[in-house]
Amino acid sequence: MPQTIELRPPAPEDGISVFRLVEQCPPLDQNSVYCNLLQCTHFATTSVAAVMEDELVGFISGYRLPERPETLFIWQVAVGEKARGQGLATRMLQDILERADNADVAYIETTITESNKASWALFEKLAQKLDTGLTSSLLFDRQRHFDGKHDSEMLVRIGPFK
Repeated sequence: MPQTIELRPPAPEDGISVFRLVEQCPPLDQNSVYCNLLQCTHFATTSVAAVMEDELVGFISGYRLPERPETLFIWQVAVGEKARGQGLATRMLQDILERADNADVAYIETTITESNKASWALFEKLAQKLDTGLTSSLLFDRQRHFDGKHDSEMLVRIGPFK
């Protein structure tokens, strides 16, 4: 029987758990614990923690773009092994969008490497659920921006939606 997963805004106490979760979710880039603490405080209204039996099993970090506040940028999506295969990532994204503080969000942006098939599938599915389009273009080039040490990141834009 599947366990119940509670979705809620993150709290400062979640920072170290976020760090550990991301560590277990390659190919996600590891941030510092301090960065995760800021995500859990400064960006709590645009991020979500998924908790099952007092364990963090999912986390999405995001923020509103200062110059385009109608756009929500999704920084990372992490789903732990225990919670995979249950559509949790989609549920977490919908949770953020359904919050009153985010009612005026009309676009989602994120970056995805070309090889990250799971992320492409997630955001393509989300665009379908939101009945809107998805476009992509090169944002950060492997050679020019990452000195050849990281795959190119494609900017993915979904919207507009209501």
